[in-house]
Amino acid sequence: MKLGVFHFNTEYSIRADELAIAAEERGFESLWFPEHTHIPASRLTEWPGKGPLPREYVHMSDPFVSAAAAAVVTKTIKLGTGICLVIEHDPLALAKTVATVDRLSNGRFLFGVGAGWNREEMENHGTPYDKRWKVLEERVKAMKALWTEEEASFHGDYVNFDKVWSYPKPVQRPHPPVILGTFGSSWGCRGSATAGFRSISFTVTSSRTSTICTNVCATTVANRRKCRSRCSTSSRPRKTI
Repeated sequence: MKLGVFHFNTEYSIRADELAIAAEERGFESLWFPEHTHIPASRLTEWPGKGPLPREYVHMSDPFVSAAAAAVVTKTIKLGTGICLVIEHDPLALAKTVATVDRLSNGRFLFGVGAGWNREEMENHGTPYDKRWKVLEERVKAMKALWTEEEASFHGDYVNFDKVWSYPKPVQRPHPPVILGTFGSSWGCRGSATAGFRSISFTVTSSRTSTICTNVCATTVANRRKCRSRCSTSSRPRKTI
């Protein structure tokens, strides 16, 4: 069994680089950083875990800067976003960020992605709540083109650009693993099958914590259901990739 660490990565907790060293020394396989660019103070959208929003959500540091800091002080531990809210990023800029972290880590980056749950947060970035999954899918497809093509172009409903040069390219070929993380959404099941995502499920186990199940499924709905079933019924610690 391979075990990983999920860290809320706040300014009042252990630093990302220090935690990465400690986790690698103890034999952990991976370290994951979450993302919320901000939390709207209105708090109109209910937290999926129910109850008051844990304060860690307000205090998260940038996951890519943290992963880069962790990369330069470690050698073997994998570093991931758990997850990156792709719908809050420009894909041309995000593709470069991901590729840069992958190069700094010598090919140890795991690109965990998701569409998010906070309506006000994503709308502050210009993404309509009811379009978030389609925006996510297009932006990931556009980034794959940027990572793999010398002169990439993309034309969709939400992402449009003619031929561009984008460097650096990732160390991992054709690109870092793109791993879809959801709170059990129906699109997450369909998307892992139709858009070529690997998938992980986030299961809230208490009012303060969440765990990551990374029985990494084949991209079929049937296997996705089996994964959810194993996660919900097992009392053993969650595995990470």
